Amino acid sequence: MTEPYSFLRHQRQPKTVMILTVIYAGLIALVILFNAAWWIMAGLALFTLPTLWDLATDAKAGLTLDNHVLSWFSGRRSAEVRLDEIDYLRFDTRWDFSVRVTVYLTTDKRVRLPYDSLPPHRTFEEVLQAHGLRVERHHFTIL
Repeated sequence: MTEPYSFLRHQRQPKTVMILTVIYAGLIALVILFNAAWWIMAGLALFTLPTLWDLATDAKAGLTLDNHVLSWFSGRRSAEVRLDEIDYLRFDTRWDFSVRVTVYLTTDKRVRLPYDSLPPHRTFEEVLQAHGLRVERHHFTIL
């Protein structure tokens, strides 16, 4: 029997607060110092609203793996798969160096794990292999 593994991520992190502070300070500085059009800066600030919402609500995401079930959640969504239904897991490294994980089931269906619920990929791969699951890695595929 292998130890159960659990991962939890909070969206309310100091790094997020710092990034938003720098962005808003930069936009305000552009308006004050360089006389930038306020409505253009306000339009650019709209792109930060999803992050601001995650920060305000402290959205959580995570993943749990025990000897019988792989389960995950992201915001209000959650799902689980029994380990005996899993054929293998595929780790795809994208061109932006992010790693996406897809669970391939024995029924020929695929389930993509939400990116924000994933732990660091090297640790996750080791834990999956310790639980006897087959893992495939694919780097920089076009499709």
